[in-house]
Amino acid sequence: MDRELVIRAQGGDLGAFEAVVASSHPRLYRVAQGILRDADRAEDATQQALIEIWKYLRRLRDPDRFDSWSYRLLVRACVKEAKSSPRWMPGIEISPSDEPRATDAFGSVVDRDQLERGFRRLSVEHRAVIVMRYLLDMPLEQVADALDIPVGTVGSRLNRAMRSLRAALEADERPTTVLTEAQWSD
Repeated sequence: MDRELVIRAQGGDLGAFEAVVASSHPRLYRVAQGILRDADRAEDATQQALIEIWKYLRRLRDPDRFDSWSYRLLVRACVKEAKSSPRWMPGIEISPSDEPRATDAFGSVVDRDQLERGFRRLSVEHRAVIVMRYLLDMPLEQVADALDIPVGTVGSRLNRAMRSLRAALEADERPTTVLTEAQWSD
């Protein structure tokens, strides 16, 4: 984010704030969609984060940290949105950049579906570190700054999230056993 633009927005320049929103909205929405896995809820969380940015922008001490600060507000909005959501989640809209590039279209759809189910089983906090680390390609230190947590906590959350995701994927691969009527009555 352009430092001077943030400073002007902090000073009350509405045009500067509109420019900040215009440049921030796409990246914030993409992260929210990655965390929440639902386009409508992601838009709600993004809008809530933008409202919080508007309300508290003057309190931001270092304009150079705007991006990390805005991610922190977004993740908080995502957590709040996730807590208010039902346990089931509707399907995510797939953008062209998210489309698989594999030659086996059926296999890639099955893999993506399995990965999506596993990802939805993760907590919002675990999804947030995975999205920031792998979708945004942020270094651990930057993720820690954005989430306002120690780097070690980011590492442990990432480790736990990946283990949970692997376990969910392995559980999906296990064959289910169908009991016969005789086995059921025993």
